[in-house]
Amino acid sequence: MKTVVTDRRRSGALKRQWCAIVIAWLAASLANCAQAQGSLDKGYAFLDRMMDTYAKGSAPRLIQSFVSTPTFSTGTHAYTYDSDVAIIALLRHGRRADISRATVLGNALLYVQQHDPANDGRVRDAYDAQRLVDADGSPHYTSADTHAGNMAWTGMALMQLYHATGAQLFLAGAEQAANFVQTKLYDTRGAGGYMGGILGSGGVETWKATEHNIDLYALFGMLAIATGTANWNDDASHALSLVQAMWDAKGRHFYIGTKDDGATINTSAASPEDIQTWSYLATGLTAYQSSIDWSLAHLSATSGDFAGLSFEVKDRSGVWFEGTAHAAEALRVRNLFGDAQKAARLLSDVESGQMRAPNADGYGIDAASKDGLRTGEGSAYFAALHVGATAWYCLARQSANPFKFLVSSNGTTRSRPIP
Repeated sequence: MKTVVTDRRRSGALKRQWCAIVIAWLAASLANCAQAQGSLDKGYAFLDRMMDTYAKGSAPRLIQSFVSTPTFSTGTHAYTYDSDVAIIALLRHGRRADISRATVLGNALLYVQQHDPANDGRVRDAYDAQRLVDADGSPHYTSADTHAGNMAWTGMALMQLYHATGAQLFLAGAEQAANFVQTKLYDTRGAGGYMGGILGSGGVETWKATEHNIDLYALFGMLAIATGTANWNDDASHALSLVQAMWDAKGRHFYIGTKDDGATINTSAASPEDIQTWSYLATGLTAYQSSIDWSLAHLSATSGDFAGLSFEVKDRSGVWFEGTAHAAEALRVRNLFGDAQKAARLLSDVESGQMRAPNADGYGIDAASKDGLRTGEGSAYFAALHVGATAWYCLARQSANPFKFLVSSNGTTRSRPIP
């Protein structure tokens, strides 16, 4: 009897110990969830604040991309890509106010598209956030160039708006953007795909970017789903052929694209992070999923108190917070063993930057953890609060893949399903 009593006491003690462990784990998990929710809410507050810098309410506008610092400024430039990603992030949040804001931004994209002097469906790479429209009603762009990737992101943002609202004008705008690319940038050299873009001077950039063709693959796929038109699937396949041709089977990563001849692979330029993770987010092809692991192995960076991913292997002296969010989302979508833990760590890295990066305000996300983080040929990211980085964090924190049609945070899209 004594032995039985002792065993029962031991059993009870063990149960109490396990209960204490479970309670502590649950408390830590709840605390982490609350902290993450707070970081997410602050990210959206930053997007709202930036959107309302020069106008409020229903006034059509785009968002100034960066907050100027003593060492870096792009003035009032609203890079179209940043507003595109912000639209998708707002739609993922899914509150009525978020959808209203996304619609305002979408209407601005439609306005600049429909009133462009070229009148061919194009959208320029950047506009003036403070003065989007000149006195004569024409769009006030700060970059006259039109690149294929930016057109694709504008098209994707409009498609996400169509998916969320059912408004046909957004579908029409996305089709015009896609038709512009198809008419102006379709290419049959080498592996096919689409060329880089049209300069403001009218010249064509004849190189082809892996990133641009990833983006176009996603846009054409959305159009195929929404319209039931098989030609869009053909166009998606044409873009994918270029992407697949840029795969380095030995290195298990993607090259950046082609040289000006549209056929020769550019192996001398650094392979950036975005094409490694976006390729999987857009295509879901397991044959190329090791590009995510390549990014983690070759682009991981530590900069002072910050950790995450850099833009390219040639400069790992700082963290690119947007790219770190890309990788977190790709890991969450892939969801192999250990991916969820890796994604959580990367998101924690971004949140650390949100609070302590050089120009952090506790709300937005700096583009980089330091000034001058290289992004290729003579360009760089700086430690300045960035709309694109913040919007990507918001997407990744909510496991939202912008290359696929979204479900909003409340679990709905719209009442009428896409055919």
